[in-house]
Amino acid sequence: MNPNIEKRNQLLAEKVMKGLKSRNMTGYYAASKEEALETALKLIPEGSSVTMGGAMSAHEIGLVDAVKKGNYHFIDRDAYADKRAAMLAAYDADVFLAGANAITEDGVMVNIDGNANRVSAIAQGPKKVIFIVGMNKVCDDVDGAIKRARNVAAPINAQRFGLATPCSKTGSCMNCKSPDTICCQILITRFSRHAGRIHVILVNDTLGF
Repeated sequence: MNPNIEKRNQLLAEKVMKGLKSRNMTGYYAASKEEALETALKLIPEGSSVTMGGAMSAHEIGLVDAVKKGNYHFIDRDAYADKRAAMLAAYDADVFLAGANAITEDGVMVNIDGNANRVSAIAQGPKKVIFIVGMNKVCDDVDGAIKRARNVAAPINAQRFGLATPCSKTGSCMNCKSPDTICCQILITRFSRHAGRIHVILVNDTLGF
């Protein structure tokens, strides 16, 4: 990566982390995927029950594979015959792994969801939530973050899941009410009432969608 981009990302991450701290959340900066993985594993005590909500960023830094192979109880919803049971188990997990569709420069996170199992677990339930967030997700403000979630993350995910939404064909949000829409719930996380629950690892890389 160009050293000037690296410097910019580091400076911007410091601003985001300051915002997170003011919102009772803890931020970390990782200069690489490897450093992000190391930081994340330090936050997950051995023996913990761990689950996730389809966080591509967690896959991309190798965190999901590390948890599956490590001394943890990984609740893998893909391995459950009853998907609903797996989703409900997430609410009582020790650790929930997540990505963010967008984060503002002052530490507000925006996530959009279809079934709402991901955003509901972020909001309440698991004892600890660990976000893996590439610096490509940082936006100026909440309006920009919502636009990113709807016009970047949602169309890409709709295409990834093979959904017949207008955005999967146009590449941008059409504000649809399609049966396949994945823009059913939008969660804006602006503060954590519980100190030590939400941890955000900002990664000097392009991760997720």
